[in-house]
Amino acid sequence: MNEWLILIYKVPSEPTRYRASIWRKIKAIGAIYLQSSVCILPLTHKTEKNLRLLRREIEGYGGEAHLVKASFLLQEQSVIDQFNQARNEEYEEIIGRCKDFFKEIENETSNEHFTYGELEENEEDFEKLKKWFKKIQERDFFHASASNTALELLKKCEEMMEKFGEQVFEREEIIDDQTEDALMAKTNT
Repeated sequence: MNEWLILIYKVPSEPTRYRASIWRKIKAIGAIYLQSSVCILPLTHKTEKNLRLLRREIEGYGGEAHLVKASFLLQEQSVIDQFNQARNEEYEEIIGRCKDFFKEIENETSNEHFTYGELEENEEDFEKLKKWFKKIQERDFFHASASNTALELLKKCEEMMEKFGEQVFEREEIIDDQTEDALMAKTNT
């Protein structure tokens, strides 16, 4: 049996940006909603800190917030399943982006776009994927099943990036050698 934190809150309806801000922050820390304005997280030092800060922010907006520590008597597994479902949906997005990344690298390779610009662009995309995955992992309290697949595909992305980078460097060395040879030929004439 786990210990849980439940945030029960009410935010003024206007301005709507307050509600949107609270909703985004609740999603970012990985909470799920039990019902409207009632969200839950497993109790950890970090989740308690985040919800305490959120409670203060809600009160600062003129709203009300109550933070409750609780444990389930029944149906705890259904809540854990909801957490895993939410994380699996996020991991599935990563999986989809990894597949898009594979296509991009394959396209760049088949079209022989072995330039530093392409390499930098692909490295940036890969770094974004890694950061996004890390954020999801931080809120994956119960080790959702899709995490392993997402991690495996990220490793494959990294392998493809390394191979693509090697091809870029090889191509640039050939071009540098050809340029150097051409310059030497001009200076010898």
